[in-house]
Amino acid sequence: MSTNIPLESTTLIPNPAFLLKLAKATMPFGRFSGRLLIDLPEPYVIWFAGQGFPDGELGQMLRCVYEIKVNGLEYLFDPLR
Repeated sequence: MSTNIPLESTTLIPNPAFLLKLAKATMPFGRFSGRLLIDLPEPYVIWFAGQGFPDGELGQMLRCVYEIKVNGLEYLFDPLR
């Protein structure tokens, strides 16, 4: 069985440095200012996804937090706390 999707587009390469930085990153503004991004309430992160994430590194981190939360992967950050 063959697919038309190139292998490199289906293979995820984890970036440990980014994940370590994400584990320590805090929300810089708003109601949850100072809270770890990974500890933001899921409804808030989902709201952000609907409104559009900010540009830059914060937006990338919030997108990652969104994927982590909607897929139930928060436990992966427990050893990094």
